[in-house]
Amino acid sequence: MIKMNKLKTKIKLHPIMSFFVLIIFTIVLSGILALFGVEATYNVVNPVTKSYNQTLVTVESLFSLSGLKYIFSSTMTNFASFTPLNMLIIVLIGIGVMEKSDFLRVAITSLTKSTSKRTVTFILSLICIIFSIAGDIGFVVMIPISALIFYYGRRNPLLGITTAFASLTCGSGLSLLITSLDSTLIGMTTSSTNILDSNFQIHTYGFIFIMIVATILLAMIIATITEKLVVYKIDKYEFKEEKKEFKLGKREIRGLVFSLTAGSIYLLIFLYNIIPGLPFSGNLLDYSQNLYIDKLFSSQSFFSQGFVFIVMIFFVILGLFYGIGARTIKNNHDLCDNLGHSLDGIGKTIVLIFMASVFINVFKKTNIGVVLTALLTNLIEVSSFKGIPLILLLFIVAALSTIFLPNSANKWSIISGSTIPLLMNSGISPQFGQIIFRFGESITYGLTPVMAYFVIYLAFLQKYNQDDKPIQLSRTIKYQIPYAIGAAAIFIAIILIWYVVGLPLGIKTFPTL
Repeated sequence: MIKMNKLKTKIKLHPIMSFFVLIIFTIVLSGILALFGVEATYNVVNPVTKSYNQTLVTVESLFSLSGLKYIFSSTMTNFASFTPLNMLIIVLIGIGVMEKSDFLRVAITSLTKSTSKRTVTFILSLICIIFSIAGDIGFVVMIPISALIFYYGRRNPLLGITTAFASLTCGSGLSLLITSLDSTLIGMTTSSTNILDSNFQIHTYGFIFIMIVATILLAMIIATITEKLVVYKIDKYEFKEEKKEFKLGKREIRGLVFSLTAGSIYLLIFLYNIIPGLPFSGNLLDYSQNLYIDKLFSSQSFFSQGFVFIVMIFFVILGLFYGIGARTIKNNHDLCDNLGHSLDGIGKTIVLIFMASVFINVFKKTNIGVVLTALLTNLIEVSSFKGIPLILLLFIVAALSTIFLPNSANKWSIISGSTIPLLMNSGISPQFGQIIFRFGESITYGLTPVMAYFVIYLAFLQKYNQDDKPIQLSRTIKYQIPYAIGAAAIFIAIILIWYVVGLPLGIKTFPTL
């Protein structure tokens, strides 16, 4: 027994080594699958002819000289352009100023000292879910801030990180407002209806009612799982300094007044520049687009291109003006030191992100995720299911395919062409089909290291880990499983209730045709 325990201890892998093993495994697997000619076809609707075009996808082998050449030649450029790393570094500059100036400690403590733990957790979860409107930046903003919210509340920061990541991933398919991703998915859904109805249109607020209910219920279930279950499973955290009674003095009040005033002015200027039609307004929009949401979130809009930097400047302003008011920043040297505060000791994090970027690049290149998604889609086509069985099958396929192909747009481009006509023939509206897809993919979004921002979650767990041994990749996934199960239960219940009762999904939109 002692020898077995020693063996188990020896084979525990560091997260960096885990990604290395995944890279080697993916390369070998791609060679095996390509050798056996694993491939799949899926249907894409031609918007001109309004008919199906079949697309063939095959597994590309990297277990070859050309494959190795690709890995070596693309690694540097891929890492340099790896969005999670770029966003994290920029956002951490702003968070460093807020933290070092003491703004975060004072602001968080003032807001949470008289609030129950469960209420704080619920509000944090709700904010993270709503933050999906801003896209993936939520992962690099809310994960580090959530850790500090729990830390300054004298609670385990690992729990804050886990809760934030669960909320961001399980809530990734919930949008109270239409985002650029939603607009893209709606376009694909509408195109897929052309097989049966070339005049079909989707209302902009066609999902609002079901999204509001799902958002609130998901935040409640995540808060409950955190406080009743995960809090007892996550590693303990010991505070090195003794707890001091918090006092909000004149300096702190003056600092908060300064920072909130400056921050409010900055936000007003920012908001004015995303509102079209006013004098000198709308400077951050892309006017080559027709819909406002596309003007705001298109890849060519100043808002979309510079949003991370906009957030960083906002954080710097809050921290700087608090420091001026509270006299924790006395000169330019203090400010410059604060800018790099959150980047201290980030070397291991960069190495971890580097290995994750290589793994994701390799996995995408093999097309394994695309082929598996296409095969699962074919399963829906041949099932001959209708009604509730078809709804549940689409939900399961969306969940399973997300493990291998996290990108929503790529996944829906494969699934929607064949699935939407099947749903319509079964009397189910295309809008409801898109909601089923979004709910299904959300439950497994946080369970796969193929998802680019999973490494941010892993990196911050490592940062606050007090154990001598690093947190294993498998354990970080285990932390998320209770949330995935809870989210699946909530989403399935909502879907079935809406379908059976016939409640409106949003304005002029219902689950059935």
